[in-house]
Amino acid sequence: MTAVVPPLQSVRHDSASRPFFAADVGGTHVRVGLIQAGAGEGSGIDVLAYRKYRNAEYPGLEAILADFASHNGQVADCVIATAGYALADGTVISANLPWPLSSNRIRQDLGFEAVHLVNDFEAVAHAAAHISASQVLQLTGPAEAPRGPTLVIGPGTGLGAAVWIPVGNQSVVLATEAGQASLAASTDLEIAVLQQMLRERSHVSIEQALSGPGLLNLYNALCAVRGVAATHTTPDAVSAAACDGSDPLAVETLELFCGILGSTIGDMALLYGVQGGVYLAGGILPKISQFLLNSTFVQRFLNKGPMGKALQSIPVKLVEHGQLGVIGAASWYLEKSATKAFAA
Repeated sequence: MTAVVPPLQSVRHDSASRPFFAADVGGTHVRVGLIQAGAGEGSGIDVLAYRKYRNAEYPGLEAILADFASHNGQVADCVIATAGYALADGTVISANLPWPLSSNRIRQDLGFEAVHLVNDFEAVAHAAAHISASQVLQLTGPAEAPRGPTLVIGPGTGLGAAVWIPVGNQSVVLATEAGQASLAASTDLEIAVLQQMLRERSHVSIEQALSGPGLLNLYNALCAVRGVAATHTTPDAVSAAACDGSDPLAVETLELFCGILGSTIGDMALLYGVQGGVYLAGGILPKISQFLLNSTFVQRFLNKGPMGKALQSIPVKLVEHGQLGVIGAASWYLEKSATKAFAA
């Protein structure tokens, strides 16, 4: 039901803080950490405890946080990183969560003094500035880049994206719903697949191709285009058959996925004026990292006409650490606390 993993690299904050919970809420898993800002030079964020929960095994986030508290003690504050829009009453509207989420309900039911919400990829973007070279797989571009706008994007249950923007000694993060933008096709095959997907819906978003469910959408659409029956029923089955080479149609599907991913990220890098790099995070990519390295991903990322040369100067790295959302949520919370952003 749960799993404990080692802590991420420390993230430096100057002010001490009482322990608090930081949760990264995805469509499939919830990751929760007991966090404390370390005291003293170079101590950073201390991850005192960490657990990973499978959403389907719990009736809601309240039950998950209650279980975590039963093992680690109650705290006063909780910060939750999740996809979707937060309404004034604390309710979160999200297409990917299996149960309702309300910060006010969690605060009342579990006795927190305060519960704070942050966009999941906004949180990941806050963590991206602190990732060490040992925690990434370089896909293209130079090892280092100038300090500047940095894109963090990741396909999982959905597709999240945010832009980290340095401002002096602090930062601003632009949270986006880039996954809901319309999917663009660049090849004859992609056009045929997109046309097939449009038969079932009036709008095909980027995340309907670049996510776990999206990979299965691509596979089913490709089967229809090729006139063959689908044999795989889950994204994991498609990616596994592609990576071991046992199913040519699965291989073609994953190639399609990687090509669209490269093209889409290249578009976003240009749209957002990215200079500091691109970090790929999310549940799918670490599982297909070698396939991604050998795919058309880089070629498609750079295939932007005269702007291809500019994109060559942008590092693109795959982040493989599972605690990134928790650390990012904690970093966001501590930075906001330090600037009194939560003051009444």
